[in-house]
Amino acid sequence: MNTLNELLIKLWVTTGIANFEWGQVLMIGIGLLLLYLAIVKKFEPLLLVPMGFGAILSNIPVAEISGPDGILGILYHTGIETGLFPLLIFMGVGALTDFGALIAMPRTLMLGAAAQFGIFVTLIGALALNMVPGFEFSLADAAAIGIIGGADGPTAIFLASRLSPDLLGAIAVAAYSYMALVPIIQPPIMRWLTTEKERKVRMEQMRHVSKAEKIAFPLTVLLLCVIFLPTAAPLIGMLTFGNLLRECGVVDRLSNTAQHELINIVTIFLGLSVGSKLQADHFLNMETLGILLLGMIAFGIGTAAGVLMGKVMYRLSGGKINPLIGAAGVSAVPMAARVVNKVGLEADHHNFLLMHAMGPNVAGVIGSAVAAGILLAVVGG
Repeated sequence: MNTLNELLIKLWVTTGIANFEWGQVLMIGIGLLLLYLAIVKKFEPLLLVPMGFGAILSNIPVAEISGPDGILGILYHTGIETGLFPLLIFMGVGALTDFGALIAMPRTLMLGAAAQFGIFVTLIGALALNMVPGFEFSLADAAAIGIIGGADGPTAIFLASRLSPDLLGAIAVAAYSYMALVPIIQPPIMRWLTTEKERKVRMEQMRHVSKAEKIAFPLTVLLLCVIFLPTAAPLIGMLTFGNLLRECGVVDRLSNTAQHELINIVTIFLGLSVGSKLQADHFLNMETLGILLLGMIAFGIGTAAGVLMGKVMYRLSGGKINPLIGAAGVSAVPMAARVVNKVGLEADHHNFLLMHAMGPNVAGVIGSAVAAGILLAVVGG
């Protein structure tokens, strides 16, 4: 009888019910919420489905799925801590993206640059947060947190892995959460800062961009990076390499692989890895909550700065540029451009802004990589 009781006790202590803590239950609930937003509300399912499922897996007691020897822990160490996944994602983004809109309207580079303003404001905000008990962010930590404002998950992971490895999990979760929530966060800011008349502006059709220009563009961007900011070369290099695969026209198999199989595989692994950091013991603390708050502020400021620069260009162009496209200056490609198009269509059902918004959107990708390179050179050095 005693032996049976001992076996039953051993069996009981290995069950999930006996080992669940309230924090794990809460985080599993958050994982289910992410799945709901992805599946029912269609909010960036490519990001939220693996993230949400990773959050559920990482909070299962006893299993240690996100531990050093668990599959999610191994994926995190292999692809996130080393910075491998972000660089492969950048190559895929380069292969997927047509830079023609930026080449046709190079002045939209200003919108991409303006949207990075939130990065540097948030860096100062992170340092100011040290005055609150419970926070102790170094300059390197603040720089890594600030990059969340660019709404560029791969860049945030890459920079955090170099400057602030201890905060990498929280930064990755914040960056990808705000990327996925672009359709919720951006529209109110865009409507608040623009008038109905400005939102109704119809932009002229862009000029045709030749194949030679499209081939020369990634090579020119890479050359400028090598000359002026080599610390950004890993990100810029993979982005421009992927784009060259797309535009050169002689390696369609490689281009198709980068656009489809490779980026899809890496996205699955990256989403699960980021979700693995939604563990209750790592996530439910003051520092992580502070990073989430700062990331929200950074993203809001970045969006607002892009729209305000769009208003300046609207004035200077005599009303020919719709200031909404400034919101696409954050580098969530192509999510931010789609949101701009949606808000524009709400004001005028015949006002299609998608292609015009892709210019600042692509500029935002380059801008966030440049900002990361500057922070890495100044703070890392």
